[in-house]
Amino acid sequence: MRPTPDFRGFISVDIEASGPNPSQYSMLSLGACSVEDPSATFYVELHPTSSLAVPEAMAVHGLSLDRLQSTGTPPELAMASFETWVRDQSPAGGPPVFVAYNAAFDWMFVCDYFHRTLGRNPFGHTALDIRAAYFGRTAQPWRDLRFADLAEQFLGSRALTHNALEDAQMQARLFLKIMAEAG
Repeated sequence: MRPTPDFRGFISVDIEASGPNPSQYSMLSLGACSVEDPSATFYVELHPTSSLAVPEAMAVHGLSLDRLQSTGTPPELAMASFETWVRDQSPAGGPPVFVAYNAAFDWMFVCDYFHRTLGRNPFGHTALDIRAAYFGRTAQPWRDLRFADLAEQFLGSRALTHNALEDAQMQARLFLKIMAEAG
């Protein structure tokens, strides 16, 4: 019999950005929740660090660089608050675990912003990708493992809203269902 997984300290993270990379574009919103308890949440909208934006990216989430220029939280404050929240969600002495669907995208922004603003990253240098975890469990063709397909299979055809917090909560529920099916 397999031991029951302990998901304390597993944090589902989603971000929305103005473009494809943190060196040229801005992380505009960051949402996170505890995988163990998706009602334990963190959300912040950030002051842009760049005026560059890809129109297609901006259309996806509907955030405005102009609005965030005046209402967004400065990145230093946003990341310090996020670090405190992450540490509060993690068991004493245990490292937090960054969980995301397409972790590579969200991870590069979060890691860059942590190091750029605080000089450290509470997640260390690792991230758990939900798609890769499912691939490793099932060996289904990688191209067939789109978020929409897994969401339909495990969550009843729920689409991403591109609100970073709502998407982080959906990712957490998806990850828990995948892990429950794995036994």
